[in-house]
Amino acid sequence: MSRWIVPDWPAPDNIAALTTTRIGGVSSAPFNSFNVAAHVDDDLQTVETNRQWLLDHCEGLEQIQWLNQIHSNRVANAGQECCPDADACFTAQPAIACAVMTADCLPLIICDKQGEEIAAAHAGWRGLAGGVIDNTVAQFTAEKSDLLVWLGPAISQVNFEVGAEVRQQFLEAFGVQAQQAFKANRYRDGHYFADLYQLARIRLKALGISHIYGGDFCSYDDSEQFYSYRRDGQTGRMVTLIYKTAE
Repeated sequence: MSRWIVPDWPAPDNIAALTTTRIGGVSSAPFNSFNVAAHVDDDLQTVETNRQWLLDHCEGLEQIQWLNQIHSNRVANAGQECCPDADACFTAQPAIACAVMTADCLPLIICDKQGEEIAAAHAGWRGLAGGVIDNTVAQFTAEKSDLLVWLGPAISQVNFEVGAEVRQQFLEAFGVQAQQAFKANRYRDGHYFADLYQLARIRLKALGISHIYGGDFCSYDDSEQFYSYRRDGQTGRMVTLIYKTAE
């Protein structure tokens, strides 16, 4: 087991990206041990120690753009505010990381094939249905066909039960093709199992993006590597980040 996961995608050489695991930090239970979230009642000095270790060990990185995530579709420009209310961030600047924290929600990162622009988005079901992917993609000047997307660790469909109202929101937002991302729970009327990975792919493809990678983890099932809010309640957060190395 490692402190982080490196995406398997054909990003340009000047693009660095990773998702941390829960391994190797200094947080105590139930946040053990590499929690990077300051909003979950972990000791703040401990969180800062974990964050500083991450910054120190990412070659060519000078700053991480942390967000106050509110399950919105807002996109911040990295480096302009300390901790803005947003669920995605974008930059064309080197040495500053776009970063999102998760513990079941879907983290996704984007870059263009030329390695000029980058973004990270926190895509739980509310953000997905609300257009966080659309708003993030809209920041790029590159052609949609030149964008690369990696889907980081999120809860898998078999473990993510939602009500009929959630399914309805996606049908209204994405159209009838969203139906394929929901499976009815045979034992509970009006309940479905939702596939965040598939919902993200549906939306990305609708926007003209075809180079989509990742999507093969489950934060709920893998308790050794990942935090899961649905599994544990009070818990820590992983961070998924992407940055450009200096020119």
